[in-house]
Amino acid sequence: MTALTALAAETPSLVQSVDWTAIAPVVITAVVGLAVLVADLFTAERHKPVLGWISVAGLAAATAALIPLRAGDRSTFCLTADPEACSYVADHFTVVVQFLVLAGALLTALLSVTAVRDTRMPAGEYWFLLLSSAAGAALLPASRDLATLIVALEVASLPAFALVGMRRGDRLSSEAALKFFLSSVTATAVSLMGVSFVYAATGSMHLTQVADGLEDVPGQLDTLAMAGVALTLVGFAFKTAAVPFHFWVPDTYVGAPLPIAGYLSVVGKAVGFTGLILVTVIAFPAYSQIWGPALAVLAALTMTLGNAAALRQSPDRPHSAVRLLAWSSVGQAGYLLVPIVAAAYSERDQIGSTLAYALMYAAVNLGAFAVAALVARTKPLHRISDYRGLYAERPLAALSLAFFLLCLAGLPPGIIGLFAKVTVFRSAVDAGLGWLAVLMAVNVVIALYYYLRWTAVLFRAPEGAEGAPARTKAPWPVAAAIVATAVTAVVLSGAPQLVLRVASGSLFAQ
Repeated sequence: MTALTALAAETPSLVQSVDWTAIAPVVITAVVGLAVLVADLFTAERHKPVLGWISVAGLAAATAALIPLRAGDRSTFCLTADPEACSYVADHFTVVVQFLVLAGALLTALLSVTAVRDTRMPAGEYWFLLLSSAAGAALLPASRDLATLIVALEVASLPAFALVGMRRGDRLSSEAALKFFLSSVTATAVSLMGVSFVYAATGSMHLTQVADGLEDVPGQLDTLAMAGVALTLVGFAFKTAAVPFHFWVPDTYVGAPLPIAGYLSVVGKAVGFTGLILVTVIAFPAYSQIWGPALAVLAALTMTLGNAAALRQSPDRPHSAVRLLAWSSVGQAGYLLVPIVAAAYSERDQIGSTLAYALMYAAVNLGAFAVAALVARTKPLHRISDYRGLYAERPLAALSLAFFLLCLAGLPPGIIGLFAKVTVFRSAVDAGLGWLAVLMAVNVVIALYYYLRWTAVLFRAPEGAEGAPARTKAPWPVAAAIVATAVTAVVLSGAPQLVLRVASGSLFAQ
């Protein structure tokens, strides 16, 4: 008996304890989504709006669950043979991205409360899909093995396809969902092939073990490993809307319900950049000579093509406002790629600049979509010209949108936008990527034109009207979303260190 007891003590336990505090943000979001789906079966039609408020409360609770994780020192689902190799890590990187994702989903939910009711979309399905996508997006930054990473990517993506096509009978919505679905599935298939190649070359799925394996790949497997690295990046590049994987963006944003377009522009983009950072900086540093130049070219093409296309949007064309925001998001993706490229040529902490920029971009871009949702209630064609005289009709909404656009342009008083761009610019210079920094500066100047052109429209006199036109009352959830994003943008411009400190220091668990 003594020998058996000693043997049991020496044998590592195969039963793992789960750190429920670490996984709470993801679990809360997923459980509330399931609860909403079940509750929908027993809820009368007149009470369906309650499902929306349950979803809002669930996302608020999931966001609050990040508070105990702020130390960034938790992990779970680790290998018994190698406790350092974990599938779920709640470090500072995870907490920052999860805050961005869950807060972005919360604002989307606020905008959606009115949209679901007015457009008569099926409430139960809508809220379940939104919460499911948010749960997958929150899981992705904590994922530290390739299998969990791909699963999280698909859990975040598959519900988004259905959300884009949620407006039944709308041809634009159906076409957008189909284009989004087919292109995304193709990109995911390519990534899965890359993951299989990487696994064949290293014999592991955990990112830290993959990094060690790629440091010493046998000569006969080197080509296989290089192909795996390149192919794995495709799916995440698609999510970031990097050129040439961007073609789905404008039509998808136009066809999707406006809150979902805002969700894709912020949370969907965060999913792509998070995946790119994890696989490049943690798993593939040994092959930085491959993904570094490749991402540099993608960054240059993305910012240039996105800004050039946004520049060409005609103010009187239907959906021109949404298309401009879509192409602007492509251009912004180019800026977000720059610090990841810099990490290939210097230390990996450069990616903090990407997170700092993403936090600024999330607040102001969702704010712009919130104002667009308000204007669309009376002018559903989404033309830039529809915003003419907005200051005379809705002064606070016009001032908020002007501030959001100035932040995106990087002009005072949008100080946070200027500081975030300088941080990204500095990361390129510090890494010796002078040509990319110059190209970024040129693109920032190009973007000034279309941002300022839209801003000027807000303060022009309304056409064919004397005095201020009559206005309808703004739904309070939409007004709350505008106020929340505007206050956030103003506070960050007054105290940019709240976000910019993310750009310094180590984000990953050591």
